[in-house]
Amino acid sequence: MRRQLLAARTLLTTEDVRLAAAELADAALKLPELARAGTVAAYVSVGREPGTRALLDALRARGVRVLLPVLMADNDLDWAVYEGPDGLVRARLGLLEPSGPRLGPDAVVTADAVLLPGLAVDARGMRLGRGGGSYDRVLARLAGAGADPALVVLLYAHEVVARVPEEPHDHPVHAVVTPGGVRRLSGPPRGA
Repeated sequence: MRRQLLAARTLLTTEDVRLAAAELADAALKLPELARAGTVAAYVSVGREPGTRALLDALRARGVRVLLPVLMADNDLDWAVYEGPDGLVRARLGLLEPSGPRLGPDAVVTADAVLLPGLAVDARGMRLGRGGGSYDRVLARLAGAGADPALVVLLYAHEVVARVPEEPHDHPVHAVVTPGGVRRLSGPPRGA
């Protein structure tokens, strides 16, 4: 399934990705969870991933503290504050990461909302990632700390599927944002 979804992304043009990123940002910014958030943990999209940069800048312009991941050697994630596009540096695996001070892996538990990358999500809220386990650790860390942020996945419309494979350690997400809008997956809006 991962191979098929990644192959479909390679067919997207640069213009497709650019237009989808603008639509994703517009849709995501309407989420009550993001409108109320003081801190949002997010990520910098790369390649043909659904674009996050416009959203990151819009959140920052609203005064939201945006935390971005820094991939550690063991594939766990540390976090640093997003200070704008000039504060991003190239990292391993083609990622862009913030260059500021590291806050530690537990910084994510302070987030009111967490924007998660993925390849697909199903109606139950189960998310299919790339298989590296980085965000599985983040979700486990949130659960272990008793943190209950809104969990939101950014995807293209065709990546909302009937069912994704599920492992015992997987955690459902609350909503998916596509260029077409928001779809709630589990429970009421967070903080409502």
